[in-house]
Amino acid sequence: NAAAKDAAVAALTAQGCTVEVSDLYAMKFKAAATTEDFIGGVKTAEDCYAGQIKLAWEEGVIADCIKKEQEKLKEADLVIFQFPMYWSSVPAIMKGWMDRVLGFAYAQEKRYSEGIFKDKKAMLSFTTDCPESVYSDTGINGDINVTLWPLQNGILNYCGFQVFAPQIFWDPAAGSPESRSSMLECWRTRLQNLCGEATVYFAPLDYFDKEKGFLLKPEVKEKYASKESGLTVGIHMGKPLPANSQTKAGV
Repeated sequence: NAAAKDAAVAALTAQGCTVEVSDLYAMKFKAAATTEDFIGGVKTAEDCYAGQIKLAWEEGVIADCIKKEQEKLKEADLVIFQFPMYWSSVPAIMKGWMDRVLGFAYAQEKRYSEGIFKDKKAMLSFTTDCPESVYSDTGINGDINVTLWPLQNGILNYCGFQVFAPQIFWDPAAGSPESRSSMLECWRTRLQNLCGEATVYFAPLDYFDKEKGFLLKPEVKEKYASKESGLTVGIHMGKPLPANSQTKAGV
């Protein structure tokens, strides 16, 4: 992961990009979301953490470590999350970053395709401790597209990000030095043309009826009724999942 991060920094910098790295472990970033995140303490005991963190951001009384990360996000055109996959998700410290930092990144009327970050792009770049077959639709861990849905849709797309297909380093620890070098070279090559890539498909917000619990509108259901697969991994309409919809652009 450190090598993948270094490769990305070098490749993007060589293209003239300004790159800023948040090394959460080096920063000793706190994973737990607590009342210490609000300068001056909790405003209303009835409100949940999500409501408190949004209010603290609006009033400028948020902890400095959170504010600094939010400022980075506001400036960024592209955010890359580099991590080793833990328990089919991100490590606790990165999940804590998402919990604490992204509280300002959405509103009831600004989510998904209308999200606050709809003009920004994001992607996951991660390593696994098993070969690709283990995360296949017949593998013991199940389809990697299903694994990625909560992260790419429930977090990145929810905040409005346009999401590039993930960069997956399959089981690098078990490979040879040559295979790891090859993986990094593929990553560098991809980064040279990344901005020209299409992004992963997600159903737009206007497909859903706000007045009826954000269910698919009847006309949308009718439009896709004859399709062999559902819209996405999560919104599958009781049909087979669209193949590779979370790992390939435009699917």
